[in-house]
Amino acid sequence: MRPLVPTLTFPSSLKQLGSTIRAAIFDVDGVLTDGTLFISEAGETLKAFHALDGHGLKLLAQGGITPIVITGRDSPSVRRRLKDLGVTHAVFGAHDKLAAAEPLMAQLGVSWAEMAVMGDDWPDLPLLVRAGLAVAPANAHAEVKAVAHHVSALRGGQGAARECCDLLLWATGRYEALLQGHLQTLDTTAAGATR
Repeated sequence: MRPLVPTLTFPSSLKQLGSTIRAAIFDVDGVLTDGTLFISEAGETLKAFHALDGHGLKLLAQGGITPIVITGRDSPSVRRRLKDLGVTHAVFGAHDKLAAAEPLMAQLGVSWAEMAVMGDDWPDLPLLVRAGLAVAPANAHAEVKAVAHHVSALRGGQGAARECCDLLLWATGRYEALLQGHLQTLDTTAAGATR
């Protein structure tokens, strides 16, 4: 087997900001999806998710960083996706994302300095300006990009959330061990490695 040397890297300033992160909040529309909403005549909302992002959320949990989802909408498709990924900390239909985040943070014993947030629009701003590390996808609104510590080169729903997950694992020193572990097996849980 050939040795595998990690090639991923980020600016050193992000390593300092991300080194103490213990949990990460992700928006759904525009972050875990591209923001497009398909609404059927019956009112059912369909969304497209990217497998890279899903595996990134699973890697975060394996690396000891709790993934959290706070979204302004609620839909069966989002609930199903998060269940498949094993994300247990989620708030759906949150009109006030700050009010939704604080009880979860208290439950997890996490401060804002230990929290990363990835969002794309104004409802995410109260979280982003408080976060120890704020991240935005390439398709984020200009005001969100202005407060982000890191703006992904990728768009929401197209790998941006995975880039955020990789950044957090890199900054906390867990990336290489997880990468090397994947050379042996992907089955890290009884349920396997659903992406």
